[in-house]
Amino acid sequence: MSDIEIRDDRAAGRLEALGDGADGEVVGHIEYFVLETPARALVPVHTIVEPAHEGKGIAGSLARELYTIAEREGVVVAPLCPYVTKWAERHPEEAPAADPELLRAAKEWLVAHPGRF
Repeated sequence: MSDIEIRDDRAAGRLEALGDGADGEVVGHIEYFVLETPARALVPVHTIVEPAHEGKGIAGSLARELYTIAEREGVVVAPLCPYVTKWAERHPEEAPAADPELLRAAKEWLVAHPGRF
């Protein structure tokens, strides 16, 4: 995988992977929101990698970083994104399973905010 920088744009709800070029273009990102109740959690909804950068491990790096951020902040990840869900299943040592109640609350939040994603 080429060198990428990952930055968390919490205000925009995006975890972004920046390419190693001089322009620092966004080559992939995870769109997420922060759930506050019943417990605080990071909820990834979409993972997108630009077609020219697919197959370089960018999506996996983004997923790993999201779980690292959650651990650092003392919160959990409640994945609704199919990619992050599959990544978490393959990496249980890095990605603890979310409580089903938390996943249910995240889905309800998403339904209540239809224009967000």
